[in-house]
Amino acid sequence: MRAPLPAGRGPLSRVSPSLAFLVVVAVFATGVLVRGAVGAGLLFLLAAGVATLLAGTWRVLSAGQRAGRALVLALLVGIAFSVL
Repeated sequence: MRAPLPAGRGPLSRVSPSLAFLVVVAVFATGVLVRGAVGAGLLFLLAAGVATLLAGTWRVLSAGQRAGRALVLALLVGIAFSVL
């Protein structure tokens, strides 16, 4: 088992939160507007990223935080299926 990383030392620590937010919004909007297989693919790619982050932080989240983030993931997957 690996030792936990100190706060602010993870692989995403150098990524600007504003830039990350804008990229997520742009990918989501593009996926919804494009629709079809390409749009759904973008949304599933975004869902895979959310799932990866959720899996990596699962141990340190409270039950409420886990439920909220799992709900966001489920909504994102539902939206991805709806644009097919």
